[in-house]
Amino acid sequence: MNQGTVNFLFVGVGGQGILTASDIAAEVGLQAGYDAKKSEVHGFSQRGGVVESHVRWGQDVGAPLAEKGTVDYLIATETLEAARWIEWLRPGGMVLVNEQRIVPMSVTVGDAEYPPDADILTVVRARTDDLRMVPGLATAERLGNPRLANTVLLGVLSTRLDVPPETWLEVVERRVPPKYVELNRQAFWEGRRLAEDV
Repeated sequence: MNQGTVNFLFVGVGGQGILTASDIAAEVGLQAGYDAKKSEVHGFSQRGGVVESHVRWGQDVGAPLAEKGTVDYLIATETLEAARWIEWLRPGGMVLVNEQRIVPMSVTVGDAEYPPDADILTVVRARTDDLRMVPGLATAERLGNPRLANTVLLGVLSTRLDVPPETWLEVVERRVPPKYVELNRQAFWEGRRLAEDV
């Protein structure tokens, strides 16, 4: 990891566990010896609205929010959100996208169309070549619980950072209910395996 501040932006739709995932990322930063700050905007999170959460790691982090164009890692738990937030990514930064489409109300009522995946990925690739589509939901469902998708994404993300996987797992285990610890461990390791299958 570089010596400066590392910026993460988690984006998705209410109910997808964005805030828990960003809490884990912030706590991992602290556990790894960095100063870490976190900020979140709930939006209409209870109604499937957009949710965003910034996490910043560094030696001395000032503001909890990254500036537009400075995010190193954009983690989108819903496919379209990757394109909607892409201008926050620094050129060449990394985008992790959970392969899941959640159709917004505007599409449901016929006021808008959900763009094809190819169009979404074209927008993302105009900003960076470092794009990773992750079958997070499919992997989570195979493990028996769709809520594990974010842990799969965190597993993929962990392979890009100089923090031991055991540190990530310690935090994940503290953050999830005891009865889900083993499933989350499996989901995390599945994410790490997916990162190797490039």
